[in-house]
Amino acid sequence: MWERDVATDVELCAAFQRIQLHLRSLFMGLTKQYLRYAASAVFGVIGSQRANITYVTLRGGEKGRYVAVAACEHVFIWDVRKGEKVLILQGQKHEVSFLCPSPDLVHIAVGYEDGVVRIFNLLNGESNVSFNGHKSGVTVMSYDALGARLVTGSKDTDVIVWDIINECGLYRLRGHKDLITQALFLKDKNLLVTSSKDSFVKWWDLDTQHCFKTMVGHRSEVWGMVLLNKEKKLLTGSADSELRAWDISYQEEEKAEGEPRVKKGKSLLDENDDDESDDKEEETLEERILSCKKAGSILREARDRVVSVTADTRARIIACHGNDAVLEVFTVLSEEEVQRKMIKKLKKAKKKAAKAQEDAGEQTAEPVVERTLKDEIIRLTNIKASAKIRWVDVQSCAGGELKVALLLQNNTVETYSLKTSDRNPTANKTARLTLGGHRTDVRTLAFSSDSLAVLSASGDTVKVWNRSTLQVIRTMACEYALCSLFVPGDRQIILGTKSGKLQIFELASGSLLETVDAHSGAVWSLCLAPDQREIVSGSADKTVKFWEFELIKDQGTGQKRLTVKHTRTLQLEEDVLCVKFSPDHRLLAVSLLDCTVKIFYTDTLKFFLSLYGHKLPVLCLDITHDSTIIATGSADRNVKIWGLDFGDCHRSLFAHDDSVMFLQFVPKTHLFFTAGKDKKIKQWDADKFEHIQTLEGHHREVWCLAISPNGDHLVSSSHDKSLRLWERTREPIILEEEREMEREAEFEESMAKENLPVVPGETEGEAAPAGKKSIETVKAAERIMEALELYREETRKLEDHRYLCEKAGKELPPPKPNPILVASGNVTPSRYILDVIKKVRSSELEVSLLVLPFPYVPELLKLFNSYIQQGLEVELVCRCLFFLLKIHFGQITSNQMLVSVIDELKTSTLSKVCQIRDVLGFNSAALQFLQREIESKEDVMFFADATGQLEEKKKRRRKRERAVLTIA
Repeated sequence: MWERDVATDVELCAAFQRIQLHLRSLFMGLTKQYLRYAASAVFGVIGSQRANITYVTLRGGEKGRYVAVAACEHVFIWDVRKGEKVLILQGQKHEVSFLCPSPDLVHIAVGYEDGVVRIFNLLNGESNVSFNGHKSGVTVMSYDALGARLVTGSKDTDVIVWDIINECGLYRLRGHKDLITQALFLKDKNLLVTSSKDSFVKWWDLDTQHCFKTMVGHRSEVWGMVLLNKEKKLLTGSADSELRAWDISYQEEEKAEGEPRVKKGKSLLDENDDDESDDKEEETLEERILSCKKAGSILREARDRVVSVTADTRARIIACHGNDAVLEVFTVLSEEEVQRKMIKKLKKAKKKAAKAQEDAGEQTAEPVVERTLKDEIIRLTNIKASAKIRWVDVQSCAGGELKVALLLQNNTVETYSLKTSDRNPTANKTARLTLGGHRTDVRTLAFSSDSLAVLSASGDTVKVWNRSTLQVIRTMACEYALCSLFVPGDRQIILGTKSGKLQIFELASGSLLETVDAHSGAVWSLCLAPDQREIVSGSADKTVKFWEFELIKDQGTGQKRLTVKHTRTLQLEEDVLCVKFSPDHRLLAVSLLDCTVKIFYTDTLKFFLSLYGHKLPVLCLDITHDSTIIATGSADRNVKIWGLDFGDCHRSLFAHDDSVMFLQFVPKTHLFFTAGKDKKIKQWDADKFEHIQTLEGHHREVWCLAISPNGDHLVSSSHDKSLRLWERTREPIILEEEREMEREAEFEESMAKENLPVVPGETEGEAAPAGKKSIETVKAAERIMEALELYREETRKLEDHRYLCEKAGKELPPPKPNPILVASGNVTPSRYILDVIKKVRSSELEVSLLVLPFPYVPELLKLFNSYIQQGLEVELVCRCLFFLLKIHFGQITSNQMLVSVIDELKTSTLSKVCQIRDVLGFNSAALQFLQREIESKEDVMFFADATGQLEEKKKRRRKRERAVLTIA
């Protein structure tokens, strides 16, 4: 009953806030009510170029069927067999920069341009885990073999290792001087290898969190690397045409079992030799763990740098490519295959030597065959894609089939399949995803008259989309389109092209009706006349031409079709950039390359007004529905609002941080939208000269936009290959609150950029804490402080109540608890603090405690003691306790009041932790016993051991069969 009452109260509060907002908008002297436009959908992008492509598995489905690609801030999962989008992993604001599926095939890690990493569940598409440690975009990610740790590299040159299970950062590794290009865990060793644009490959010991070896054998950037031959060979790709191979030998494996470990800094040959130099000590320290020697190199056919290098999960297939359209595929032979190859090679050499001995008649030495890199890694095939390759992923499937997924630079995904067992395998193209987007940037958009269809045209195709379903209705090949419009009736469309032609398409058949040679220069603008009987075109050939619609009889089919007939020409002195009819059909506005806008009478084409004031050419303009105001947007980043009666400038607005590319009024209003190269779309009021709202979402320059005739929808296109649909909501906008929210966002951003306090004991070395101060950590620290203040207040209330009871000599009614405690379920103040700490994200807990001022720490330590004694969240409390002791060690030890608290904490912590450890040990032993019992009864093996033992059995069986055949 109480929960229902609280829910009802929350609903009433929300309703009251809505009424309050509405009343404020009515009584604040506002003559207009602005409605908010909100993002509705992202479409037109198949795969963004910033992030890689990777194979994923959905719900135990077929391997190699689904691929994950970035789509601006979202992640799209495509079914390549059907060519359909099956899942969207929703992002927030920043662009996706890297994707990495987990070994369990259930999760995928997504890195973003702001340094955040989020873990998504592929079963439901939700994200419950996020890590925030990098200061700039994530460039690489990799899981360990168990999927329990994740390593991330960034443009900020740092490498961070995260604990997936505990959902927190372990440590930050510093040492590289440029962005990280690859980071890989070693399966059997607690080691990490990283590469960077600084030309170095570094080996890290994760037990001690330091770099014990730096490979300096590259002359330029290292763009990628893979581990081969059970991690005994490293292959690196650099800025030249070579793939360099390095042999890795683990020195500790070569020692006898009883031999003691060599002390840090001592030689392997003589531990007691103290006269060695520091360089020698460092060298022996490196060799104590492993040593790397160059084994050779593989020459690629491409001459440019390696863009990406990848291998399949078994490290048997290597795929690499440069900036061209050719993918080179190599195969790594197993040790048995290499030995057979060497035996054949030796036989050939012996035959050749025997023949030479017979010819010369002299005794020659026994031939020796050297093993080279070419004997271990051989070229499999080359795959020629339809465009330049940006990213690649490979996956080995059953039956020796290799599946290859390519993300191309022209917004296309291609998949190939080949048989690796064939002697000369050929790659067959299995799928090509192109329907859902354009190959080049969309430069023009238009809405149909009923607001149900959207036209988008690029450098090679024109597409018509269904606005409600965002599906492609028609795709037609065209020339490079710069402007477009729907013909009245919405059955035909007209495009103005870069070559000066007008192309007329029929939507029913999807065919090109006619191409008209309209101008000798690019057609920059088209405008439909208000009477809908003619159109006007403006071109770079310094002319404005008028065209009337006409129906003529087609000679081939005998049916009537639409065409345009040239009626008049207006010759000008400069290139025409934009033309627009006034809605009353009285005036024609023309913007010229000389930074002016000239107004002509439509009927006589006589000059009426000249609007000058822009410092750079006017790229866009529009006229209000009542033909009283004209707004112009220029490359000088300003928007000017003019009166059409006298040509006077009402106001000049600094609109964008870069060129204003497009401007259009909302139908039947004096509100207009502008699009700029600064990636933003802004709404303005032409009467009050006020900025209403900013639509942020695009990650590159915004080229154009279109507003539906009813004003409810807005479509924009950008250099990031995406089309975005914005929808008008019923939510009113109050300008004062909008400005206040913008100021708060700026303040929060600046506060998050402030440096964290220095942790005692942490130096500017190679290892550092993984966390980063953000607005979430600051808010979490504030919530903890508020909870502690509430605890102090409630404690003071209880003390006062106790004093009054003693003074009165009788029991008085207890004081009313704080409403927050009541809303939290009538918990005690101390339990409320624990609940607040539990709600802090695990990845943000340490940084939140680091921000917490020291005056709150003594009270927290006393509370932690009571929590541990009661057995409440012992692991979480111990984690917070140890971190606070670490960062405030000096102040805590110098405070005499806390000595007794620390002693009690020591006793209670040791006993409780030992108790939990014993319980875990007992449970682990019980589970192992149950596992052995089930295995003995059912004769089955559990987990990963089964696979390994099965492979060993197969190997032994094959050896026995070969031995029998040899004897026979």
